[in-house]
Amino acid sequence: QVQLVESGGGLVQPGGSLRLSCAANGFRFLIEGMAWYRQAPGKERELVAHISYDGLITNVADSVKGRFDISRENAKRTVVLQMATLKPEDTAMYYCNTWPRASSWGQGTQVTVSS
Repeated sequence: QVQLVESGGGLVQPGGSLRLSCAANGFRFLIEGMAWYRQAPGKERELVAHISYDGLITNVADSVKGRFDISRENAKRTVVLQMATLKPEDTAMYYCNTWPRASSWGQGTQVTVSS
């Protein structure tokens, strides 16, 4: 059973930084690509960044390029989204999941960027 637990969200001022973490269990993490998604109120869920199973290939959405970075620590079964220079439009619930095919969704972690 896939278990994904996101953490690290919170309230931050514009220009600030946050580090999101995702703990993954219940599947063969070492052979799965992973991704971070987000969903703002009234909007569809969107892909933010993804990373290959070995961490060698990463890609981020144009809207966060140069500000967000995705990484993984396979020994800890963890995926990290490092976010910097946050903007109000980054406000959303953030989720991690397998990529390219998503599994069951976790609870997510809320990121709110506001002064």
